[in-house]
Amino acid sequence: MPKPLPTPPAAKAENIIYGLFEDEAESALAALDAADAAFLKARAFTGKAGSLVLLPTGKSGVSAWFGLGARKAYNPLCFRALPAQLPQGVWRLKTDAALDRKAIHVAFQLGSYVFDRYKAGRNLREEVQLDAADLDTAAQDAIALEVSAHDLVRDLVNTPANDMGPAEIEAAARALAAEFNANITVISGDELLSENFPAVHAVGRAAVDKRAPRFIEIDWTPHIQDLSDAPKPTVVLVGKGVAFDTGGLNIKSGAGMGLMKKDMGGAAHALGLARLIMGANLRVRLHVLISAVENAISGDAFRPGDIIASRAGKSIEVGNTDAEGRLILADALTRATELQPDLTLDFATLTGAARVALGPEVIPFYTDDEDIARRLEVAALSENDPLWRMPLWAGYRDALESDIADLRNDPQGWAQAGSVTAALFLKKFAPQTGAWVHFDLYAWNPRSRPGFPVGAEAQTLRAAFRLIRDL
Repeated sequence: MPKPLPTPPAAKAENIIYGLFEDEAESALAALDAADAAFLKARAFTGKAGSLVLLPTGKSGVSAWFGLGARKAYNPLCFRALPAQLPQGVWRLKTDAALDRKAIHVAFQLGSYVFDRYKAGRNLREEVQLDAADLDTAAQDAIALEVSAHDLVRDLVNTPANDMGPAEIEAAARALAAEFNANITVISGDELLSENFPAVHAVGRAAVDKRAPRFIEIDWTPHIQDLSDAPKPTVVLVGKGVAFDTGGLNIKSGAGMGLMKKDMGGAAHALGLARLIMGANLRVRLHVLISAVENAISGDAFRPGDIIASRAGKSIEVGNTDAEGRLILADALTRATELQPDLTLDFATLTGAARVALGPEVIPFYTDDEDIARRLEVAALSENDPLWRMPLWAGYRDALESDIADLRNDPQGWAQAGSVTAALFLKKFAPQTGAWVHFDLYAWNPRSRPGFPVGAEAQTLRAAFRLIRDL
């Protein structure tokens, strides 16, 4: 369950954060006594975005002067930077009353995250707190829910593959389903063949038995009092759950495998978004579909040149075993089709080409639905959740043609646009009812900056949740 926010008595929140825009810093300093103003001026505090000066108060506390930058460029996520830079204690915020306090508290809590499962370290979240006494219970609950969803994603992705295999992904899904009284079914091992998930089986069959491939399905409907308020839209979340990707027989280099514990980031995001939806009791019929595998190497590994079957009945020529994510998503998207959804969102750490195009912080999405595209763009801006629409360019479809099968998993080189052609491959299996959106995630911070340590990052959750909430 989400942890409640700290709400200590106001008397204990002796440390104050002054959040100031550049256009108000000068007047704020002028209102201080001469010594304090001189202290801040000597440290060149002008309200520049991200700037921080700690000023001893002469009592038992400290004041933190934090720059918010230009008003037109304000982003509440700037408050993620504070927890790692503030001294231990409970802090009270004083800033422009018009700023969204909920967004600030979410950002502060996200900046407090630490992944300390494998080391004896301090729990930053418990040492540096932002006083939430000024928020009502509903706001505190919403903040705790949002933070817990992001934490779930980051914890799952940060956990190394020896402790986060297909079985552990299943365990996380079962725990989430139990928490919200949802139904869950799991098909694993050779049962995948009898239940017609042949592509999932092909990719994952080389792993040892305890890391056998599996298909996970969660089914949830909201608790409602008034039957006239029954949920209308059916929403399906699809997640790529490759617990570790060696590249298969087209083996990656050592450097290429370095971050492959995060190749289950799509599954983590599907579970994180499901937590938000179920925790908020949104009026939707929700299905979560996760293909969980390890792309391992053994005598039973699938090979370049193999022709594999898919749930949709389409045969796929395997040109590259390192293009495995789209194979397991093909079966999952076909299952989504059978549910006749109004909206399908799939999440996958699918291509390096997406990073070449947009880098690690901006996530490309693909859809043919113009209304959904516009809604997502608005949601991305409103929620400070950077997304960018990419084209499902029909001119590149020929790159997926195979001489001996219905299609190939590695596009011909002339098309070049690897993220686009991967999305075009998925489109061949995506539901035709309702809208479909594909997110090509990174799920990782490759550089450390205040509030964004190197490691797992939850992306697209806020925008996707807003899209679903407003259906």
